Amino acid sequence: MNKQSVLFVCMGNICRSPTAEGVFRKLLQDEGVEDWFEVDSAGTHAYHIGSPPDERAQKAALARGIDLSKLRARKVDSDDFESFDHILVMDQENYDTLIYACPRIHSHKVKLFLEYAPSLKIKEVPDPYYGGSKGFENVLFLIEQASVGFLKSVRDSVFNIRYSVFNIE
Repeated sequence: MNKQSVLFVCMGNICRSPTAEGVFRKLLQDEGVEDWFEVDSAGTHAYHIGSPPDERAQKAALARGIDLSKLRARKVDSDDFESFDHILVMDQENYDTLIYACPRIHSHKVKLFLEYAPSLKIKEVPDPYYGGSKGFENVLFLIEQASVGFLKSVRDSVFNIRYSVFNIE
């Protein structure tokens, strides 16, 4: 079985995308399928390269049992478009930035992450950077919903497992 590689992307790679990386890794671990995936996160801008996730993001994630402390910010590079099977972006602005930079042959890999949570009826994970702790809680909720939807999608389409060990609904 070929591993699926997933890159989560936001602007600075210190709030939303590392949170998505951490949430998705935990979901994979909880489902016992972490060996089926390679997961990373990056930003479209080089504002925080080498920095850990925002302390507020770490605190909110840790309250859910997700440790982000070892993650470090990096910028998307041109090799990522070829290396990753799925490039999941938090908002339209960063999606547009990636699509502009992405070779056409790989553009099908770039998607808004919340496409995998259509019941939410929103398209973007809002940037909580300039807000309070409730913004980080909201981001976690949205990311959790989209993570479950994305894992289901990959399970069904890539691994062709419709009835499986997955406990997700």
